[in-house]
Amino acid sequence: MSLLALIPARGGSKGVRGKNVALVAGRPLIAWTVEAARAARHVERVVVTTDSPEIAEAARAAGAEVPFLRPDELARDDTPGIAPALHATRWLDEHEAYRPELVCYLQPTSPLRRAEHIDAAVELLREKAADAAVSVTPVEHHPYWTKRLAPDGRLSDFLTPDPPITRRQDLPPLYALNGALYLVRRAVLLADETLFPPNTVGYVMTPRDSLDVDTPFDLELADLLLRARAG
Repeated sequence: MSLLALIPARGGSKGVRGKNVALVAGRPLIAWTVEAARAARHVERVVVTTDSPEIAEAARAAGAEVPFLRPDELARDDTPGIAPALHATRWLDEHEAYRPELVCYLQPTSPLRRAEHIDAAVELLREKAADAAVSVTPVEHHPYWTKRLAPDGRLSDFLTPDPPITRRQDLPPLYALNGALYLVRRAVLLADETLFPPNTVGYVMTPRDSLDVDTPFDLELADLLLRARAG
């Protein structure tokens, strides 16, 4: 199964300026995702889609291909997340006649995701004959134990299980998307224009590996975790 690893990296990050090229454990943030993709056994090509020459340079230095710069209209704050994936997949078809069976969308803000996660997701998709596999992690705050706060300060349950659940071990397991990887069959991606079609299986990752870099604190935490891993 031919597999394209596609890494989206916009230049105009608002939460952390220059986030994708910020140094984390001595390397640009994006380099950690490029490294994971290149080391994955099932990955055939690693392509970065970006509007930024600076990010493109860092991506190439890490070993990725950057065959085009993304159009400005696909790098705005309100650009739908699926748009860069569709543009890059269609661009590679139209300009290089490259049509992999699978596309793995890897956001550079998940630097703790490793090659073995990518390979395991591919194997899960094959085993389940699924159209897509999306990474998830156990929820940190279960919705059965969340509350509403009224204007007068009174608390009420957000959800009301019947019977009430008072012990953590009795809570039904729930999972949240962690954004680390979206693996989808190319034909389904183009036909349905989604990374999350109906026939999607969940690939479970640990909370530690699911860190999503969105704030300066997240960058500091990623730096500590990656340095600890290297040590």
